[in-house]
Amino acid sequence: MADPSAPSRCCMPPARDASRGTAREPAQAMPTARALTVGPRPALRPVREPQGMVLLPGGDFLMGTADREGFAGDGEGPVRAVRLAPFRIDACAVTNDRFAGFVAATGYRTDAERLDWSYVFAGFLPAALRRGAPRPGRTPWWCAVRGAAWDRPEGPGSTLDGRGRHPVVHVSWNDAAAYAAWAGKRLPTEAEWEYAARGGLEQRRYPWGDELDPGGEYRCNIWRGTFPTRDTATDGYRGTAPVDAFEPNGFGLYNTSGNVWEWCADWWTTEHGTARPLVDPSGPPGGTDKVIRGGSHLCHRSYCNRYRVAARTASGPDSSSGHSGFRCAASAPAVLDSEPPADSMRS
Repeated sequence: MADPSAPSRCCMPPARDASRGTAREPAQAMPTARALTVGPRPALRPVREPQGMVLLPGGDFLMGTADREGFAGDGEGPVRAVRLAPFRIDACAVTNDRFAGFVAATGYRTDAERLDWSYVFAGFLPAALRRGAPRPGRTPWWCAVRGAAWDRPEGPGSTLDGRGRHPVVHVSWNDAAAYAAWAGKRLPTEAEWEYAARGGLEQRRYPWGDELDPGGEYRCNIWRGTFPTRDTATDGYRGTAPVDAFEPNGFGLYNTSGNVWEWCADWWTTEHGTARPLVDPSGPPGGTDKVIRGGSHLCHRSYCNRYRVAARTASGPDSSSGHSGFRCAASAPAVLDSEPPADSMRS
């Protein structure tokens, strides 16, 4: 059963029932397995790291939002002071190429592979696969496709040709955590993710400011057109984009708005505690759903504007879809002010 405090999943498909490998809210039977103040920030700067990571100084920031475009029921508010220790985070989401290296080294099988199905956006499917594919009632643009997985993102017959530097998708929270552990990293906490996504800006709607397309310039990969029937792809992409598409934010992170949703370490809750500042919050000790942030190429203002940096939603830890990926983080010692600042990078 879904967490009753969890939001309507916006463009997310329903979570799987972990005990049966089926969707929690099927319309049809799914394929079974085969105004706050914060203290001054330390005089520290983000530092470029090897292996595509950025070292961030942490400190105090304002998490959450009171934005009129936000969703109070999602627990986006209240705006709250949070204090973080220094940490490292990937500049980009994990790519298909990197995930392929993990699979080759370990023989790992994702939840989608073990359960033999995952959710694919109907508009990306050939008619033969789309016809008769089970669809959830609340989000009928998703099809439960047998055989869809990270290396077959549109199901049987599809490949990753030309998408090696695109974010890996059809990965569950379990899969993301397994990759992170193999890489000697971890998933970011939700607070770390939001701090990093903001790129040093305070209480702005997007990583670059408050305007979605400043001066008519596209800054993220989201649905352009009429959802879910027509994506004009005027931002350059229909489906996923390379992980370093568009300009990075002030910390050197790419695509923290749009492209793919990104798993966080935390269990889902809409209660954020009363202590201020919250010091290195990591969410509740347990739960049903995991937090996922950032929005995706399927988000559109008319239905799901959760490509804002304060937006959040959740899904089950074994759930997967064609618009969910992740980036990794790692704990770090304090950063010395004498270290060089981060610059834009293409890992």
